[in-house]
Amino acid sequence: MQIGESFVGEGADAAHVNTVLGTKDGPAGMAWATALATPRQGHVPFVAVLRPNLPTRPLTLFVNKATIAGDGHATLTWGAAQAGVAAGVADAVHAGTVPAESADDLVLIAAVWVNPAAADADAVYVNNRAATARALAAGARGTPTLSEALAARGQPENPFFRPTDAR
Repeated sequence: MQIGESFVGEGADAAHVNTVLGTKDGPAGMAWATALATPRQGHVPFVAVLRPNLPTRPLTLFVNKATIAGDGHATLTWGAAQAGVAAGVADAVHAGTVPAESADDLVLIAAVWVNPAAADADAVYVNNRAATARALAAGARGTPTLSEALAARGQPENPFFRPTDAR
C-alpha cells in the first residue's frame, strides 16, 4: 500500500489531496468498498471519472474532506476538483508513477479538500490535478522520509497556521 500527500496552490483555490493506493484484494480495497458503501451527510464518496461512463484506472474513490457548503461548493467539488483528481490519476499512470500493467488490479482512495470559499473552477481543477499526481509520486517514492519529517519537527507550519514561537 502506498500513502501520499500533496498541497498545491494558494488561497481558497488551493488543493490538498491525500492518497491511498493498494490492491483490490488488500486493505486498500476493503477500505475503498467500505467507504463507497457508507456515505455520510455532506460526504458522499464516488468513483472519479474522466468523462461520464469513463472511470479512471486505477478505479479512484473521491472522498471530500470538507462538508459540502452550498451549490457553488458542490459544483467545484464534484466538477472541477473531481476532474482534476481524475486527470491527475491518468497523468500518474501515463508517467509510470502508477504502473499501467497493474492499474486494473489497484484501487485508489483520494481524500480531497476543496475550501468552501473556493471560487475559481480552473484553479481548483489545475491544483487538484497537480496535487493528485504529486501525492501519488510521493507515495511511490515513500516520501517524506522519517528523517525529513523529524527535521521539520522544530518548525511545523501549514497554509492555515504558522506558530509565532516554534519551540
